[in-house]
Amino acid sequence: MKKSKRSKMQAVTFSLVLSLLLALSVTACGSGNGNSASKPDSSPNSVVNDPEATSNETNAEDEEMKPEAGAKLMVWEAKEQLDYMKQVAADFEKEYGVPVTVEEMAGGDQGARLATDGPSKLAADVLTLPHDQIGQAVKAGLILPNDIFEEETKSTMVETAVQASSYDGILYGYPKSVETYALFYNKDLISEAPKTWDDVISFANTYNNPKENKFAIMWEFVGYYSYPFIGSFGGYIYGDNNTNIKDIGLNNEGTVKGFTFLQSLKNILPLNAGDITYDVKTQLFQEGKLAMNIDGPWSVAAFKDHVNLGVAPLPKGPDGQDSFSFSGVKSYYVNSYTEYPIAGRLFAHFASNKENQLKNFKMTGAIPANIEAGEAPEIKDDPIIGGFFDQFQNSVPMPSISEIKSVWEPLKAAFVSLWNDPGLDVKKTLDQTVKTIQSDLESK
Repeated sequence: MKKSKRSKMQAVTFSLVLSLLLALSVTACGSGNGNSASKPDSSPNSVVNDPEATSNETNAEDEEMKPEAGAKLMVWEAKEQLDYMKQVAADFEKEYGVPVTVEEMAGGDQGARLATDGPSKLAADVLTLPHDQIGQAVKAGLILPNDIFEEETKSTMVETAVQASSYDGILYGYPKSVETYALFYNKDLISEAPKTWDDVISFANTYNNPKENKFAIMWEFVGYYSYPFIGSFGGYIYGDNNTNIKDIGLNNEGTVKGFTFLQSLKNILPLNAGDITYDVKTQLFQEGKLAMNIDGPWSVAAFKDHVNLGVAPLPKGPDGQDSFSFSGVKSYYVNSYTEYPIAGRLFAHFASNKENQLKNFKMTGAIPANIEAGEAPEIKDDPIIGGFFDQFQNSVPMPSISEIKSVWEPLKAAFVSLWNDPGLDVKKTLDQTVKTIQSDLESK
């Protein structure tokens, strides 16, 4: 992400946002070769070119838009959200008269099943995908654009969620839930979350005792957690919002500055990267020896019964800049092969509205992407969830292009090397990292 994007995101004024699940493994689903010529008559083109559909799109905000006569829908939903979705389906049928069948389908399987079952009309009309899978789905012609409710979606959802639900400038998704990592802290050890890294350093100087395994802060040394030291300082992975593989920003001035700052933090965490694993920091945090832990909502359950837990945004950088994290977004998508594209759009829009996102949070813990839902007292005032919302506001969607696979291992190697050896030249190390990535990209 370039500086211009960073500035844009800093301008976001909403105080929210984020989602509980997803261990954010960034594997894109398999590619397909679908094309619009092979789609059935209910493809997006046939809907858009239909006079009645065009009229409906023109009056997107009117409640006069109605589903097709005789419409019925099938929705895929993961096991942990099955009860919630059945309630949404029943409410939708009451309002629109369209019966909805909810079928259990693991979240990680829905994209692949759409690719195989979509063309044969065996797939669900509406499904959920993590944002890193939509590129392949779009290329295969498997999902409809969110065109009828595009403007409303953009105005009611957090900007990062909208960006993550779009591909090549076109919005496809109806954002459902969001997630990122943030700063966990033990309120019995540090009563208030530090606002800046300077605050963290000051606390560490009074708290650290390596001989007793007492440390102020820890995070895992993998590429996913390195992004605050990249994007927060003006660096980026790929240019043009992580889509231009010919423009690698991992050795630019911003990234060099960020990783130089990273090296300085070795003074407050005098351990090698290999000694700081998820299990190690989890155990220390549970035992009350680690005061702060950079982690995601997927770890809340491991701590809530052991720690007087608080969650806050990541500390601001040395120049007072916000710290940017990587984030993930789940959205509803409408199958392009559905026989009822208007009903499908209506359902995706209905399921993603403020009320249903709050219902999803209450029933499953999924954190909404809807701006007003994030301002609701049950979320905004929640001492744990509110911290994730605030951090999500300063987050960047995980890259969704398959070429991100060429980045993770070289980036991790640089992250670890520069940490383990603070005397290592940052620019030379990152130059070599970029050369390694370029070489891997050229070999494919």
